[in-house]
Parts: sequence; C-alpha cells; structure tokens
Amino acid sequence: MASQQIELERDGAVLIVTLNNPKTRNSLTSELRDELGEAIKQASKDRRVRAVLLAANGPSFCAGGDFKMLEVASDPWSVHRRFSALKDWLIPLITLEKPLVVAVNGHAAGGGMGLALCGDILLAAEDAKFMAAFFRLGAVPDIGIMYHLPRLIGMARAKAFLFGNQTWTAQEAFAQGLVTRVCANDTLKEQALAEAHRLAKGPSEVMGLAKLLMARSFETGLHDMFAFEGLGQALAMSSCEFKEGLSAAVDRRDADFIASSNRK
Repeated sequence: MASQQIELERDGAVLIVTLNNPKTRNSLTSELRDELGEAIKQASKDRRVRAVLLAANGPSFCAGGDFKMLEVASDPWSVHRRFSALKDWLIPLITLEKPLVVAVNGHAAGGGMGLALCGDILLAAEDAKFMAAFFRLGAVPDIGIMYHLPRLIGMARAKAFLFGNQTWTAQEAFAQGLVTRVCANDTLKEQALAEAHRLAKGPSEVMGLAKLLMARSFETGLHDMFAFEGLGQALAMSSCEFKEGLSAAVDRRDADFIASSNRK
C-alpha cells in the first residue's frame, strides 16, 4: 500500500503499523485516518498476520485532532461525516480479531489517547504522557475514550481524569491500570515488538474470538454471557489451534500454533 502518513512493515507474523507524520505530531489528519483504515483492513484479511503492533515515529505518539482541519470543518455536517467514517478505521481497529499491541512514546493527547486505548496490551515509554484535553477546547471526549476509559479504570476515576483536564505520566497511567508496562525510552519499540511476537505465537484466532466476547461483557447479563462463552468455546474447540494446544499439553511439549494454522 502506497503510504505517506502510515508505514507498514511485516516482521514474521507481526504487522508493524507506524504513524509517520512527525511534523503534525501524528495528528489525526484525514489522510492518516484513511491510511490507518487500509492498514487495519490488510491486517484483518491477511491470515499470515497473527498480531499487530501500532507505534509512532517522532517525539509524540499522536496529538489527536488536526487543528487546521477543525478550524474550517466544525460545522454540523462536517462533524457528522467524520464520525460516520469511524466505521472505516476506528471501529475495525477496536474490533480487530487479532491481538493489538500499542507502543506509546511522548504525548498521547485527546484523540491520540483514544487511539492508544484501542490496544489489548499498551506499553508506554518513560517519557509518555496521557492527556485528554477535550474540555480545554470545549469538546466532548471522542475516539472511543468515553467507551474505553471507564471500562479500564472505573467511572469515578475516568470522570476525575477527564473533568480535571489531567495529564498522567507513564508511571501514573501504570498505577491506574491503564498501561501494561513502562519501558525505557530507547527500548520501547523492541519490547513492544517482542510482546507482539509473543502474542502471535499464541492461538491468535481464538484470542480474537475472546476479544469479540469480552467486548460485550459490560452490557450483557450473566446467562447471555454464558451462552456467548458456550458458543465461542464450541467454535474454539473445533479449531486447529485447540487441537494443537491439546495435543501439546498431552505430549508435554510447547504448542506450535503458527504451524497448526498454516496446515489449514
């Protein structure tokens, strides 16, 4: 895929998707959103890709909204069109049925923080900063923040963070349960890639199915959730990944889920 604001690189079973517009601090320009959507579509369709790493070039992960665009396109229909287009890039990222690792360096601000929270595993450099900043602009939090943040840290802490226009360091975000691990600045990408490879070696398709089910847990009653689990398990236990995992457990060896998937 020809790209100017997104870089794509395959590293074995991992697709590395890198935000690459440092001059705007990787703000969510229309070009970046479109290219990110195409990258996620590629990751979803390519069965050789078993995990995705989302990272960024430059001093910031993502500065959120593109101010130049917002100055000229904040009328109701322009906003409506942008949010209707979330189905083309953000929702596919959130619902990607493969493990997603996010590596945050520098600032993840506004919509950039929302983008970071899409990850299943979130690693942050020591210099990372998480800030909402929406109320400083008089805007409602978006890019999934009002969906993800209360689920990750609880409603009370989410409100305190958002209404207080707070900024969290990487260590503060880790203490709140937002970040999985804090890494040295110069090892962030290396550690994030290693985590993506660890997940890629697991039962990637079954983990994707589990993601699909867990996303419904906060709105679903006990009996319905058990029904989802049963249906999901019926599908999982018919997979090559389960057959390999069970065989490996019986034989007391390490499972080779990648090889088992290639035998399909």
